[in-house]
Amino acid sequence: MMRESSQLPLAGITVVDLTRVLAGPYCTMMLADLGARVIKIENPEGGDDSRHVGPFVDGESAYFASINRNKESIALDLKNPEDRKVLEKMLETADVLVENFRAGVMEKLGYTWEGLHARYPGLVYASISGFGQTGPYRNRPAYDMVVQAMGGLMSVTGEVGGNPARVGVSIGDIGAGLYATIGIQSVLLKRVHTGLGERVDISMLDCQVALLENPIARYSATGTVPKPLGTRHPSITPFDMFATQDGFIVVAVGNDTLFAKLCDALGHAEWAGEARFATVLARNENHVELKACLEKRLTDATTAEWEAVLESAGVPHGPLNSVPQLMQNPHVEARGMLIDIGIGQGKPLRIAGNPVKIGGVDTLTNVRNPPSLDQDRDRLLAEFKL
Repeated sequence: MMRESSQLPLAGITVVDLTRVLAGPYCTMMLADLGARVIKIENPEGGDDSRHVGPFVDGESAYFASINRNKESIALDLKNPEDRKVLEKMLETADVLVENFRAGVMEKLGYTWEGLHARYPGLVYASISGFGQTGPYRNRPAYDMVVQAMGGLMSVTGEVGGNPARVGVSIGDIGAGLYATIGIQSVLLKRVHTGLGERVDISMLDCQVALLENPIARYSATGTVPKPLGTRHPSITPFDMFATQDGFIVVAVGNDTLFAKLCDALGHAEWAGEARFATVLARNENHVELKACLEKRLTDATTAEWEAVLESAGVPHGPLNSVPQLMQNPHVEARGMLIDIGIGQGKPLRIAGNPVKIGGVDTLTNVRNPPSLDQDRDRLLAEFKL
């Protein structure tokens, strides 16, 4: 089913998608969700690598399905002269080309930025790679965990005194996909005035550095090497996860006024006046003592009971949800953050929706199921008169 996307902000934009696995497909999924037409070009020998990554439903990858909705698929061998003609015909009317090969691969295929810009001056050419198109690491291959490690993110993730840990989602890939989406849209906006496309060069490692807003600034300011702190914030207290009678609750108190509200809500207004807890700096220095005081009180009642108390008090908080609990959350449902698509022999698969809400338009109305490999070949060849 084709989408009714004429009211979406990227309606009328055509994206030729040479990406695979996660960073690139996540970017092009975002563009598709916002109304762009995305034509996914896949290797005839098996297609996108993520088609072979589990879990599987009726032999189809749920991983692939979760990041390739709203796309069309055609299989092309870019070393084959006839298939290259198909790609180049598409580029004549395309607005955006996105690729996430290792730096240099597109050049070896004969598709340099300079060459494509000369032939298709309005084309936005976006490259997503592990280390970018320049620099001493440009030719290195990379996966998500490689850049999480090299980018310093793993060095600040984990429990106090424990080993560094990978973030529980592929933030190296997803971060790069999101920054690429921003870059592409900024060039499309500029093109309205210039008529010219530009090169967007996204490095996964660069994106990890950009995400280290607090650790880099903190090290520069203090000379102290940031280390894993578990769930605790490095400079704001209480900003942590606390045990309750039946689970855990997160409490995020960013200033003295909120701390006073928290103390009142817990029945210990006197804590806000104690010198060891009276200011953000004092609370940070005495975070171990404060956590002990808070957990002694919070274990008197259940998470749900404390949620009600803290909600009434206006204290920022939230329960520690498992994935099943999250998927049953009424607010998540009301915001349209879970959608059902078809997979395998028509079985429903619930996946994450689009967090970008624009006006009153539902960005995920009439979602097109993720395509099977080469699903749209005949129609695309006919459309481009090939």
